[in-house]
Amino acid sequence: MEKKQFQLGDIVQMKKPHPCGSNEMEIIRMGMDIRIKCVGCKHSVLVPRTKFESKLKKVLRSNANPEEASS
Repeated sequence: MEKKQFQLGDIVQMKKPHPCGSNEMEIIRMGMDIRIKCVGCKHSVLVPRTKFESKLKKVLRSNANPEEASS
């Protein structure tokens, strides 16, 4: 299975929605841990990268620039 590509600033959907009801999260920090912020209530959570990658469902909106993707 292909590894999902994500980067800083992307809006992603996790397998389970946030308790506030929103299912959109924004990636605001990347490293060994990934900090995601709920788009609905602005609550942020620090998640280990391995757990984040297993709980990620899909990337809804990518922050990639079109000219970077073609290079």
